[in-house]
Amino acid sequence: MSDQILPSKDDFTKDNLIRWCPKLGQQIAFSYCCMENSGLPCFRSINCWFEYFDVKKYFKEKLTRDQWEQVFNTKYNPKMLSLMELIEQAKKK
Repeated sequence: MSDQILPSKDDFTKDNLIRWCPKLGQQIAFSYCCMENSGLPCFRSINCWFEYFDVKKYFKEKLTRDQWEQVFNTKYNPKMLSLMELIEQAKKK
């Protein structure tokens, strides 16, 4: 399995999909979502793309079980909490 989970040429309709990214605040292609997380999909990908196609099935076919766990079953802090933690760290320095 390759390091990056990019759509194949057969996935041209998915690869050409563009949507607003709530994380980045700009338009992005699905191909970016597939490798945004150090070569793995963004943890928000399923929530962002489910209306366009069966993105969960797509990633289940492309990812190993360990990759799936790493991306979609890891608990992430909400953005505001992460920002507050960074502010506290900066204050301590």
